[in-house]
Amino acid sequence: MTVRLGSLSIGQSNHPVIVAELSGNHNGSLSRVLEMVEAIAASGAQAVKLQTYTPDTMTLNVVENEFLISDQSSPWHGENLYALYKRAQTPWEWHEPIFRRARQLGLVVFSTPFDATAVEFLETLDVPVYKVASFENTDLPLIRKIAETRKPMIVSTGMATLEELDETVRTVRAAGCRDLILLKCTSTYPTSPGDSHLLTIPHMRARFNCEVGLSDHTVGIGVSVAAVALGAAMIEKHVTLSRRDGGVDSAFSLEPHELTMLVTETHRAWEALGQVRYGPTEAEKNSLPYRRSLYIAQDMKVGDRLTQDNLRVIRPGRGLAPKHYEQVLGRRVVRDVKRGTPVSWGLLGEATT
Repeated sequence: MTVRLGSLSIGQSNHPVIVAELSGNHNGSLSRVLEMVEAIAASGAQAVKLQTYTPDTMTLNVVENEFLISDQSSPWHGENLYALYKRAQTPWEWHEPIFRRARQLGLVVFSTPFDATAVEFLETLDVPVYKVASFENTDLPLIRKIAETRKPMIVSTGMATLEELDETVRTVRAAGCRDLILLKCTSTYPTSPGDSHLLTIPHMRARFNCEVGLSDHTVGIGVSVAAVALGAAMIEKHVTLSRRDGGVDSAFSLEPHELTMLVTETHRAWEALGQVRYGPTEAEKNSLPYRRSLYIAQDMKVGDRLTQDNLRVIRPGRGLAPKHYEQVLGRRVVRDVKRGTPVSWGLLGEATT
């Protein structure tokens, strides 16, 4: 399975694609966003993602009850949903300059639409792929609208049961989308590594016959690297110029030097997967002479017997293999030999009883 996202190929035979999520870490500044895009390109990440919404397409301007974030573990505890989305939104008039700069730098750029009007707007920007956020992965009308563009889709799977995810995938495919990537995701911010459940990645890939990646909200890069070892073909991480500057998602976002490290280490993890293989690699063949083998440990005269005193299993490996140790004990040498001579069958006389 291989999915094309613009110039990128997503699949097990390609190194994992790193998607840098801008989210709301712009702190109200377009110039900051463009600086973030520059840093993302310099890191080696291959793609950058926005979020396309307004507070009115996300929620109602109500300042009570369930419209207030009451979860004390949330980085947004106590905030009103409408105010949070107003602060975090990427203004729609910023999209075109962001897309233009990202493309100039060779990045694949796309977005997460949160309603039908956002899909229609993004179509005018010729996005190559759409992302569905975890909180919208059961919004089947929105999913159907996106799938009808027949462009590749990336769907985060946070909170979705297997039954809900099955319904989502069937909706995507029935509406005309054939190129689907699912991202294992845990919708807590930040996510505990213990709540990441990365073993779901190979199961999800087999269950839905599509490429799978990770939308990672943990702190650091360790979980992402582990995900690649389990077959993740894409890693999505939130980014910021500096956590000290604050920002909606800054607490669990990577700084540029950390993003560079993520690119490097996930690539190494992918390279290390290799294939099922036994025996020495080409690079290991130069090490074979330094295995252990049988050597003469004392000067010997013709006819002397090999004993535990004059026969040793040592490095290097030019003598008989260690497995022959008991077999050659007691055999006589057929010529004078010096200490440090590798044992060979030609050095030994016939076995005696």
